[in-house]
Amino acid sequence: MKIAAALAALALAGCAAAERPTPREAAPMPLMTWPDLLGRDRPQADHRVAYGALPQQIVDVWLPAGPGPHPTVLMVHGGCWTKAIADLSIMNYIAADLRAHGVAVWNIEYRGVDEDGGGYPGTFADVAAAADALRDNAARFALDIEPLVAHGHSAGGHLASWLAARARLPDASPLPSTDPIAIARVVNVGGLADLDAAKALGDQSCGAEVIDSLGAAGADPFADISLTRLLPTGAGHDVVNTAHDRIAPPWFGAQYTDKLIAAGDAARFHLIPDAAHVELIAPDTPAWAAQRAIILDALGLDALGLDALGRPHPDAR
Repeated sequence: MKIAAALAALALAGCAAAERPTPREAAPMPLMTWPDLLGRDRPQADHRVAYGALPQQIVDVWLPAGPGPHPTVLMVHGGCWTKAIADLSIMNYIAADLRAHGVAVWNIEYRGVDEDGGGYPGTFADVAAAADALRDNAARFALDIEPLVAHGHSAGGHLASWLAARARLPDASPLPSTDPIAIARVVNVGGLADLDAAKALGDQSCGAEVIDSLGAAGADPFADISLTRLLPTGAGHDVVNTAHDRIAPPWFGAQYTDKLIAAGDAARFHLIPDAAHVELIAPDTPAWAAQRAIILDALGLDALGLDALGRPHPDAR
């Protein structure tokens, strides 16, 4: 499988030695590999929607049982912004889990930097169009998009965070929207939202060359795409990192959280022990259970009489 092979190569690259502000402890238990996840049967979405004419301009829609309206998560996959590494189906496992817990998922696809028209501005134009298409299709699928939670893994954490910042794009950018869909909370997991800092990680992570290919030509290529240039976003942020992630090390997420708070955004940092990059999108792990609880809380499901697993409280009325 092409995607599994590419992810395995990325994981090996992530094992290269690199300086870190704090030493990394050895994992007390075996960590998941990509084949551990991708070797499983992959659940399927309920619908597929096109938001453009290109084959990459699609969204998979996951709908819970019942008539709705359904609380909704806008989901963005990672893979170092590179389609040869991953596509939207890598998120199917956790999308199915959210569906089973009563949450609809709008799982978007976009052109990668390795595809015609991808990079700047095509990747970002796709992500923006896919997000705004959620609003256009909300009534069709009985989706409740107020509040809307955006969830992104790895490079998808950057893109999900960027969607929350679209109202802050400079006038000179070719990417601004007069009416971007409103995102109340971003759940950025193993994410690389600060592109300058992510570039400095080098081959430990996605690599400087890939990140450079995201940027515009000019003196400041990240001016309208790196989150640290666009703060505050006005959204809430939950930054989730794992203790043994080499692609997005925990200090990276903690540092980014500090920048969010300093800029005036509400932000929380969550450190998950005994896990690395893959566990974040594996539905049977504590790393995912923690994210699910964050998402349900952000959607106000606790207030609707549900517990952190989406089940009715014993004393709910």
